[in-house]
Amino acid sequence: MKLGLFMMPLHPAGRLLAETYQEDLELVCHADQLGFSEVWVGEHMLLPWENMPTPELFIARALGETKQINFGTGVILLHLHDPIHVAHRIAMLDHLAKGRLMFGIGSGGTPSDYEMLGIHGEPGSQRDRMMEAIDLILRLWEEGPFDYDGTYYKIAKPKDRPEFEIAFHMRPYQKPHPPIAVAGSSARSSTLELAGERGWLPLTSNFVHPSQLTTNWQSIEAGAKRTGRTPARADWRLAKQIYVGETTEKAREEALDGALARDFTGYWTKLIGNRPNGLDTFKFDTSTRDEDVTPQYMLDNYWIVGDPEHCIKEIRALYEQSGGFGTLLVQTEDWGNNNQQFHRSLELLATEVMPAVKDLEP
Repeated sequence: MKLGLFMMPLHPAGRLLAETYQEDLELVCHADQLGFSEVWVGEHMLLPWENMPTPELFIARALGETKQINFGTGVILLHLHDPIHVAHRIAMLDHLAKGRLMFGIGSGGTPSDYEMLGIHGEPGSQRDRMMEAIDLILRLWEEGPFDYDGTYYKIAKPKDRPEFEIAFHMRPYQKPHPPIAVAGSSARSSTLELAGERGWLPLTSNFVHPSQLTTNWQSIEAGAKRTGRTPARADWRLAKQIYVGETTEKAREEALDGALARDFTGYWTKLIGNRPNGLDTFKFDTSTRDEDVTPQYMLDNYWIVGDPEHCIKEIRALYEQSGGFGTLLVQTEDWGNNNQQFHRSLELLATEVMPAVKDLEP
């Protein structure tokens, strides 16, 4: 099993952006030194808590300050972008990364994003826009510019002008392109089916309860079956909120008094809980009442929090419940005080927990 980070990132609204970016960069550099294999960096424009509108810029900066850790866009909201621009940006970033790049795509976002960008369509059309965009990007990398008039996008093949040395040339460093990834956040995820169908890397978000992971893998297998593929569990990434402390009692206390509880009550229950039936996202048991979905509930059912020995047991149980996966992604949090608590947690995870689960290989 490999170890990585999932960096939305997540910072309380109102913090100085320059400081949060520096702290995120220091966290990535520390993970690189500890031997973490990868970090996924999210994208949002109008969510002050997730203050990363252009993950490619952050990744480009971090590449120059790290040695071995791989980077993934986690994810680029492809339906909000011009696919020609994305094709050029990702191809260039892949050359800067020299193979340390994965291309995560998604179709999420907020209604405010669509309003600001003037994107209209029927519910569910975001997925169709994303699929049209990624197919155009892949074709552009393979063939170069072509004439295209689709449902959402248009491309015109420019005239050849060899006398001016004008030509399409920006193709990825990796051949044929960086690995593509998508993330699923529900038990029966159509996005994970898509990963299986297209042979993309599947990521399961931290909102999926361990009891639902078998269904996640069934979704991946169902998609793969449609195209005659055999999915590899080693490609499957699972994201979790993990906090390792010196003792289990102290770690649980710090989780409920610190960033994990603050982010859940101050952000997630507002962003997701204020939607119709939004708190159902966190209910693996449909009989759970809304008022029972609290930080204590999340600690008892979703988060991995404790001393190294406790976390070893929890990760082994997670692996067994899932049937096996390749990489465990730790969701990053803003613990304040330059994130020293979280840095220490990552150290304990890398040096005391992971060596004890190194035998877990799918």
